Amino acid sequence: MKMTLMQHFAELRRRILWTALVFVLSFCFGWIVSPYVELFLTVPLLNAWDDASLLYTGITDGLMIHFSLATLVALIITVPVLMWHIWAYVAPGLHKNEKQFLIPIFLLSPLLFVVGAAFAFYVLFPFAFKFFLEINEAVNFPVVLLPAVTGYLAFTIGLLKVFGIAFQMPLVLVGLNRMGLLQRKTVVQSRKYVIVLIFIAAAMLTPPDVVSQILLAVPMWLLFEISILFMRRDV
Repeated sequence: MKMTLMQHFAELRRRILWTALVFVLSFCFGWIVSPYVELFLTVPLLNAWDDASLLYTGITDGLMIHFSLATLVALIITVPVLMWHIWAYVAPGLHKNEKQFLIPIFLLSPLLFVVGAAFAFYVLFPFAFKFFLEINEAVNFPVVLLPAVTGYLAFTIGLLKVFGIAFQMPLVLVGLNRMGLLQRKTVVQSRKYVIVLIFIAAAMLTPPDVVSQILLAVPMWLLFEISILFMRRDV
């Protein structure tokens, strides 16, 4: 049944309000669990550093960290809900082939983001933190290392986002291919240039150490090769 313009606006308003409500409730939940989230995010550093000590540099640091982590938790919970509402809103007006194209994107995008963030957390962080600690301890005079909590959390959350977004590459390439905007032959012929760009991007997006750059570049390279396998062959 076709809906009038006002009915479309009413449905859109209802879905926005539901999403906003989920965000508010998720933020309240995130405020409660933020100390546990903070502890979870510091585990890789604590495991790599026996005498770990983190520093609060300002009296409001605890409040701001609570707010930032609560917002992060709220976004993690709300984004899938938002994507579901977007899908439910636009799906009735889509053709069957359009639905077949978009459904995998809606399902795989959050999954790939989680996989990328998990790779950074469980694979990159242990190597990177050990490397940084060894560099700091390699000087020829006594050093007291006291990383600021705000700086540490900004660093770790930033890298989690970078890896999560980087792991979206297969969806972008395959999506452009299925829409007819990118030929498989063009991608294959550009392979060597893409690999160089991947390593340059990894060097720009990660800390200035070879380990971190390789641990981002190699998975992106593999994802690039996997993307080619799922592209339609040129007619």
